[in-house]
Amino acid sequence: MTRQSTAGLCAAFLLGACASAAPERPLMERIANATPAVTVTARGETTPVGTPNADAADDPAIWRNAADPAQSLIVGTDKKAGLYVYALDGKTRDFLDAGRVNNVDLRDGVMINGRSGILVVASDRNDIAHARLALFRLDPSTAKLTAIGKVDAGKGEAYGICLYRAATAAYAFIVLKDGTVNQVALDTSGATPMGRIVRSLKLGTQSEGCAVDDRTGIAYVAEEDVGLWRFDARADAPTTLTRIAAADGRNLVMDAEGVAIAPMGEKDGYVLVSSQGDNAYVAYRLSDDGYAGRFRVVEGSIGGSEETDGIDLMLGDFGPGYPGGLFVAQDGHNATAAQNFKLVAWDDIARALDLPR
Repeated sequence: MTRQSTAGLCAAFLLGACASAAPERPLMERIANATPAVTVTARGETTPVGTPNADAADDPAIWRNAADPAQSLIVGTDKKAGLYVYALDGKTRDFLDAGRVNNVDLRDGVMINGRSGILVVASDRNDIAHARLALFRLDPSTAKLTAIGKVDAGKGEAYGICLYRAATAAYAFIVLKDGTVNQVALDTSGATPMGRIVRSLKLGTQSEGCAVDDRTGIAYVAEEDVGLWRFDARADAPTTLTRIAAADGRNLVMDAEGVAIAPMGEKDGYVLVSSQGDNAYVAYRLSDDGYAGRFRVVEGSIGGSEETDGIDLMLGDFGPGYPGGLFVAQDGHNATAAQNFKLVAWDDIARALDLPR
């Protein structure tokens, strides 16, 4: 969600002040009060989404082609219209009219209709009173999406989504707009997908972005005006929430939005969250929840990213442009074009933050 859709006024926020119809506080004041951030530039960007003059692009999900990393794909939402599939050169490979789908996540190696495949799940808010999960198969050879069905996910407006692959089951966490998080057990092995809510937990206010570390079974969720939380993703675990970081206007400036994980080794790595309020991204250590640094994606040969909603991150080889990993961020202000997604090399981020690679 983009509250201060006046971000066009601040496309050059690093070069000087800008005129604003000021939300809570002017952007330059929020940047000045926040902890300093290092800067990186994008190496690529996607074709803009098809909905112009609107807050439309929202959330990306990355699929890595292990056999040919440069042929990896990105799925992104136009929350007014449907789902796009992009190649790493940013060109559109497919568009599927799915209506109002807000966030998206995917997992490879899931049994779909009797065979292993890439499962894509989006939060379906076509009915704002009744949340659903919209399920798709992604064909890596054609980059085409095929709808395989929808699963009920509880009463309320669907907002965030993240997937979790446990040892014996697959789950979706759907974050409703009021802060309710429903864990849905998925079964996509048969002709018709099935889902069952196995537990729920509740954040106090509006929430959206989430991600799950499949290695450790820990889930992370952003409560927009409050901060970043973690909890045990196991279906039989307590629903206790632990706050990692407060949206205090320093390290994390509300809105706290998209969430992504950089796994390293067996348990280490980082969780990243979009600090939308000052056009930055914040990294926290998975090992101790400690603050690890902040960065911004600024204009270079490709434009920067502002007012970011969704993000995704995957480490590993993505070809010569992204040899150590790929970070994708929704850009809420894409110059004079419709919104799109910016592609940043993880190596550039890790180098700027002095993180191990």
